Amino acid sequence: MSLPKDPYMLLSYVNTKLRDEYASLSEFADQEEIDLNALTKVLAAIDYHYDENLRQFR
Repeated sequence: MSLPKDPYMLLSYVNTKLRDEYASLSEFADQEEIDLNALTKVLAAIDYHYDENLRQFR
């Protein structure tokens, strides 16, 4: 499956995957074959940043 293009849909998708399927952002990126830097850049553009303690973008 390709990632959602809309940044807010992407945020929802990634946070759901992190909550339900993956123990960390790096595990998610590795398993889904996603460029972690590109992902964090897109979400940072809408002022969301990864919180390691909560395992979600906030």
